[in-house]
Amino acid sequence: MQQALFGGGCFWCTEAVFLQLKGVTQVVSGYAGGHTTNPTYEAICNGDTNHAEVILISFDEQQINYQQLLTVFFAIHDPTTLNRQGNDIGTQYRSVIYYFDEQQKLEAEQFIEKLKAENLDIVTELSPVPTFYPAEEYHQNYFAKNPAQGYCNFAIPPKLLKLHSQFKDLLKD
Repeated sequence: MQQALFGGGCFWCTEAVFLQLKGVTQVVSGYAGGHTTNPTYEAICNGDTNHAEVILISFDEQQINYQQLLTVFFAIHDPTTLNRQGNDIGTQYRSVIYYFDEQQKLEAEQFIEKLKAENLDIVTELSPVPTFYPAEEYHQNYFAKNPAQGYCNFAIPPKLLKLHSQFKDLLKD
C-alpha cells in the first residue's frame, strides 16, 4: 500500500473524486503545510494557520499508480490559480502536492514540467510531506453523507462528470 497527499481546493470535492478510483482503499480529508499544531476547520477557514485542505490517499499500486493519480488530480482542479478554486479563495485552497519520497517528487516534477511545456502557468506547490492532521469527523466522506448540501450540489457534480467521462478505465466497478 502506498500513499499520496494532494490539495486541490475543498477537500469535500477531491475526496469525492478519489474515492471512486479503483485501487484507492481510503481517502482521509485533513490539513497539512501550516504552522499550527492540531488545527481546526474554523482556524483553517480564517486563514490563520497556513494549512491547506488536503486528502491523504491510500492506494494499491497493483491497481492504480502514482502517475494515474497525478493525471486525475490535475484534471479535476485548476492548477493555474493561486490560492483559489472557483469561488473558494484562500491559502487553504491552494494547489499542492506533498511527496512521500524522491520517486513521487520526480514524477510530480516531470508532470508539472509537461504541463508547463503546454503553456500552462502551473502554480502547484511541490513540497515534502509535512505533518498531516485529519479533519474533524463530520468532514470525512462528506459528499456521501450530505448529498443534498448546496455546496456539494454546485461544486462536486462537475468534477465527478469529468472523472466519469475522461477516466472510465480508472473507476471502481
